[in-house]
Amino acid sequence: MASAIIGGLVRQGWPNQQIEVVEPWDEQRARLAQQFGIQAQASPCARLADSRLVVWAVKPQTFKEATESCRHVLADALHLSVAAGIRSDSIGAWLGSERVVRAMPNTPALVGQGMTGLFGRSAVTPADRALVDNVLAPTGTLMWMEAEAQLDAVTALSGSGPAYVFYFIEAMTQAGADLGLSRTDAHKLAVATFVGASALAQASDEPPELLRQRVTSKGGTTYAALTHMENNRVKDLFIQAMQAAAARAKELGDEFGA
Repeated sequence: MASAIIGGLVRQGWPNQQIEVVEPWDEQRARLAQQFGIQAQASPCARLADSRLVVWAVKPQTFKEATESCRHVLADALHLSVAAGIRSDSIGAWLGSERVVRAMPNTPALVGQGMTGLFGRSAVTPADRALVDNVLAPTGTLMWMEAEAQLDAVTALSGSGPAYVFYFIEAMTQAGADLGLSRTDAHKLAVATFVGASALAQASDEPPELLRQRVTSKGGTTYAALTHMENNRVKDLFIQAMQAAAARAKELGDEFGA
């Protein structure tokens, strides 16, 4: 996600010298320099004290540790977290600030087609929200949540969602190959089908149930496939899988947010 945000800022024309990056891993620092022309630092530096916005693109289990070395220079900044599960009250306590925004993005942000759910604490001003919108706009669509607990559902639905799509593309590709297509052709057909169906769903005012019914003739090929899925409770299992993802998001907050 950090790369998606940096790439978006660069495409907007933000001067490189206005983007400060802290990346402890040598290989990642070198990659960022090569890809974006940005000189990342191995550890927090005094220049962070001038930051208007700090983006925390860290793993949940290392978030608290990451704040310890630089919280003293970030008192005046707006904080944007893209860490799954870690709740804003924990982030605020670690940083000594109430100006905290949580974001739950997904990986299509890397190609400007992401979906990001957002929640801001009460101290976050309209100007703060506008700044976050400006920074994240190049990554795709943004949606502000009214309650922070809703971000667990966002995590399960859109945050983890690309993996579900890739999983089904894998299955469709394998099925196509098993049915006699080349794996390359099967992959192209599967990907194009998801892209086209998603575009149709986005452009249509009709609910997905009706769109599905329009391509399902009783006794036909689609009917055979969907009947097999229903008989094997594929939809129920899929819903349960997303409930498991939401439960894990809550667990991450409980486990690493203390």
